[in-house]
Amino acid sequence: MGGLAALAVLAAVGGAVVAWLPSGAGGTSAAPGAVESPAPQRTAEPSEPEPGAEESGTPPGPSSTPLPRSGPGTFIVAPGGSRPVGKGTPLRYRVEVEKGITISPEDVAAQVERTLADPRGWTADGHSAFQRVSGGPTDFRVRLATPATVDRICAEGGLDTGGEVNCSVNHDVMVNLRRWVLATEFYREDVVGYRSLIVNHEVGHFLGHGHVTCPGAGRPAPAMMQQIKGLLGCVPNVWPYDSDGRLVTGPSVP
Repeated sequence: MGGLAALAVLAAVGGAVVAWLPSGAGGTSAAPGAVESPAPQRTAEPSEPEPGAEESGTPPGPSSTPLPRSGPGTFIVAPGGSRPVGKGTPLRYRVEVEKGITISPEDVAAQVERTLADPRGWTADGHSAFQRVSGGPTDFRVRLATPATVDRICAEGGLDTGGEVNCSVNHDVMVNLRRWVLATEFYREDVVGYRSLIVNHEVGHFLGHGHVTCPGAGRPAPAMMQQIKGLLGCVPNVWPYDSDGRLVTGPSVP
């Protein structure tokens, strides 16, 4: 993305190109031509959690969830599917988890489903719709993978994820295992919410949305803001729209 988140094991549960580079221990920063972008073809970036995420439990930290740096690059598809949500012809998506990751594909799929079906999500634009499938043609895939695999796939679209962040490239929403498990410094208390921010941000890029910045101190941070770089006076928020159906946005950034 340029300047585009329930796990049983973890407790429940980016076209123009813009890059996210790591900012500190668990962060990322965006830079044109690297990791995130606003178009459906390639984009990359991390996302943030949503206040009041619909999940229970406390996601385990790195001590309880192995965080391998690389994997085989092959994936397990989450079985089953979901009903269509939103208006219009639904975009069909598949959820996959890289082999060797000790996280259930079904649980990842459940988090993604809840995120895309939430009334504060992209369906609030009045024309976006989604449906999870496990077979047949798809419009995009959401893939949870090790840092090395994310780097390799994102690099195919000219994006540099630096082993730390997520991207959206060639109809693949690539989610870095470290971000899924560790979130960022701004969402350490809401890891589950941060996962929805990842999904909303990267899918937002797929839908053609670019990066924006904080609209003002004390206001909700837009989902298309590179929140991992800092909130700039905004308060944490992982949803594209508010509960009244208004788009949460700010000034555009390169």
